[in-house]
Amino acid sequence: MSTRRFARRYADSPAQAVIHAAVSRFGSRVVVTTSFGIQSAVLLHMVSRIAPATPVVWIDTGYLPPETYRYADRLAREFNLNLHVYQSTVSPARMEALHGRLWEEEDPQALDRYHHLRKVEPLDRALRDLRATAWLAGVRRAQTEHRAGLPRVQRQGRMCKIHPILDWSDDDVERYFRKHDLPRHPLAEQGYLTVGDAQLSRPVAPGETDPRASRFGGRKQECGIHTAGFGGVDGAGGADGPGDAGGPGTARRGRLPRFSFPAASTRGSHG
Repeated sequence: MSTRRFARRYADSPAQAVIHAAVSRFGSRVVVTTSFGIQSAVLLHMVSRIAPATPVVWIDTGYLPPETYRYADRLAREFNLNLHVYQSTVSPARMEALHGRLWEEEDPQALDRYHHLRKVEPLDRALRDLRATAWLAGVRRAQTEHRAGLPRVQRQGRMCKIHPILDWSDDDVERYFRKHDLPRHPLAEQGYLTVGDAQLSRPVAPGETDPRASRFGGRKQECGIHTAGFGGVDGAGGADGPGDAGGPGTARRGRLPRFSFPAASTRGSHG
């Protein structure tokens, strides 16, 4: 089945059917990414039941809250995840020594550089190492303006990117949590509706209507993972290429942005 036909056939299918189809279509070349955030357990639980050998890619920025590390450890054990942990080739201490606390700078590009170094580049490396051609992501339309315009299946760089729960509401997520008695992120009970790096996340304030305002100091909605072009490996889309799955919100850039950082002497770590 071509990628274009895949996109048309499963555009309105249930999330579990989309995951089944992705694994059937792409086999060992499909991966799932996770942040081990507030709602991450939903997609991880589905994948662990449908295709437990699927590689789960987690980008450890080195700045995550302690609660996230403990939550990740719990889900990895309880769901028996095939977890691959990737990190930047530049340690947090080295980055701050050379560049300062990029997230505190007034220059809007400083936060982009921070996210590129700590998240985007390690993910690009992970997709290449795992020879991924398809990527399952747990984004939902209700989360950000960018995600509201995404198709169910899209091209992002060379990757065929698939969003099984794109149309799920907050109530849908909550029902799945309750039905399967899934573990909750410890910070959920402290008022966090979304969580990433500790210094760039906070609880949602009373009366606040946009949960994403609690991330990145309200300066942006996306960290770059879901907007950057990724290389993956050739042949991501089969005979007609991944671009046939396009549509609104499709990220068509084929390469990552370049920032000036000193070359690292190590190759980073992954599990």
